Amino acid sequence: MTRVKRGCVARKRRKNILTLTSGSRGTHSKLFRTANQQGMRALASSHRNRGKKKRDFRRLWITRLNAAARDNGISYNKLIKYLYQNGIFLNRKILAQIAILDKFALSTIIELITRREK
Repeated sequence: MTRVKRGCVARKRRKNILTLTSGSRGTHSKLFRTANQQGMRALASSHRNRGKKKRDFRRLWITRLNAAARDNGISYNKLIKYLYQNGIFLNRKILAQIAILDKFALSTIIELITRREK
């Protein structure tokens, strides 16, 4: 069997992993074995937290909407119900932005949809 020299391929693979972990502290960016473990852990965390970030933002928007709705004398649950019944299909992100930037506009929307219900 002929001899295979893997120097170039192995060096390229190790260098890729070391560049991936170049922002880590200490040994995690210098030595291959610990850098490899750190890189795998970092990739797993980033994959997991991409979904978590979406959940966290939705919770934040709902909290903001609930606070704004209660300032106008209605609960978050009723606000969403009335919006759907009146065919106003604004998502929670946009409603939360309206609640922060233009409180008068949100209070007008709430006033309109509650007046139609009564």
